[in-house]
This record gives sequence, structure tokens and C-alpha cells, in this order.
Amino acid sequence: MTQILGHNYIGGQRSAAGDVKLHSVDASTGEQLPHDFIQATMEEVDAAAKAAAAAYPAYRSLSAERRAQFLDAIADELDALGDDFVAVVCRETALPAGRIQGERGRTSGQMRLFAKVLRRGDFYGARIDLPLPDRQPLPRPDLRQYRIGLGPVAVFGASNFPLAFSTAGGDTASALAAGCPVVFKAHSGHMATAELVADALIRAAEKPRCRPACST
Repeated sequence: MTQILGHNYIGGQRSAAGDVKLHSVDASTGEQLPHDFIQATMEEVDAAAKAAAAAYPAYRSLSAERRAQFLDAIADELDALGDDFVAVVCRETALPAGRIQGERGRTSGQMRLFAKVLRRGDFYGARIDLPLPDRQPLPRPDLRQYRIGLGPVAVFGASNFPLAFSTAGGDTASALAAGCPVVFKAHSGHMATAELVADALIRAAEKPRCRPACST
């Protein structure tokens, strides 16, 4: 398991410009856990949003297959998170190990599900409805439907699902599948969990099969 630094990720780089320190606690005892987390400054939040916006054109232009490969790589990294990771999540949430292991499987499964949808291709729903012949008072407009990514997506970690609705949860999976970069705000109750999952995403992005798709 990687070392917990308590820094923010911005554009794939670590950043800790702020001076406000936060701490996770043992959810069963209230004991403060031994990691400092540096709260992002307004400037860092702005930089993260701008980095996501800058990454959008390149990431959006990737083929569905390349995005599917990225999602599969994330799923593999999530599944590889071991017992030490589960212990951290249990301590921050007071949830039993069995629940965390099941939720880890659900989280990686969501990534693989969206990868399958990308490869299947039916999500495009390509359709053109031609206008009706001229009629009064006005002809029917030409209805053309497209499904496109709209840009970066902000995701906020949930308190009750530290994995499935968090750093690499369903919201993140669906955004990445649609070609949208994600700016993620970790829940203050499980910041160590969020960082360890973020590290897993970075490892997935650095895999040869994902480059240069995810290096932005």
C-alpha cells in the first residue's frame, strides 16, 4: 500500500499549498488517525477545475475502446487493493471487512460495466428524425439527437458508501465513460480511503495500455 501523504492531486501532480490540516478519526473510538490532510485552497480548487477543462478535449476525443481500457485498468487496480487497504476503510467507517470487500467488488464492477457499454456501442442511440412536410402554423423542427460529454464533472464523496459513491464510484465511472474528466471532493470522514483509491486511479492511468489517454 502506498504512503498516505494527505496532499491533493491536480493534473496528476501532488499539491499542498494550504495551511489548514484535517484529520480522519477511528469511527469506532473517535481516536485521531495519524495522517495530516491539507485542505485545498481556493486557488487549488480553481487549478483543478482548469486542469480538468484543459484535459477535456484530448480525453473526449479518445475512442470508446481506449476509454474502456482505462476503466478496466482502474477496476484491476481496485481489485488489487489488499487487506491493509480494507483495514484502513474499516477504521475510518466502522463498517465490517465483509461489507468493504463487497463494496470494493461493486466499485470495480461498475467500472467494468461501463467499459462493456462502451465496447457495445449501443449507447450512441444514433437517430435522425426528419422534419414533417410543410404544415400550418409551423413545420416540425428537424430533431437530431446526440449523446456527448459536456465537459468536466464535479463528484462529491458520500458518507455512507466510502467506495461505491466516492473517488472511483459510479458517478466517476459514468463520467469517465462519457469522456468527461472528473474533479473529486473527498468526504471528510474517510480521507485516507479516498487518497488510496486516488492512487489506484493514478496507477491505472500510468499503465502502458492507457497512455497517452489518461496522462492528462
